[in-house]
Amino acid sequence: MTTVVIFKSKDSYRGFTCTGHAEFAASGKDIVCASISVLVINTLNAIETFADEKVDVTAEDGVIECHFPNAINDKTKLLLDTMLMGLKDIEKNYGKQKKKGFSKKEKRYFELIIKDVD
Repeated sequence: MTTVVIFKSKDSYRGFTCTGHAEFAASGKDIVCASISVLVINTLNAIETFADEKVDVTAEDGVIECHFPNAINDKTKLLLDTMLMGLKDIEKNYGKQKKKGFSKKEKRYFELIIKDVD
């Protein structure tokens, strides 16, 4: 399962983490993992290219961590709002699904968590 945790303070973003693999399909065919990855990486690239924002990013072993050491500007907020909108849509459509076959258990492929921080 992929988990994205968004850290917010009031109406501002403080950062986010992205961990895990959705395991929706075989490697190279996993549309859930690919969708999340595109949203996250494109947002980080857009912040760097268009928003002139100070951001600390680490990416290691399937984990992406992003932290904003200062209050973010309006462009960065818009880009993060857009990423969040896309992630909510992925969670709505692919967060939980029933397994095929005899077992009617649900499997969770993606979870989005929004944490309030001070």
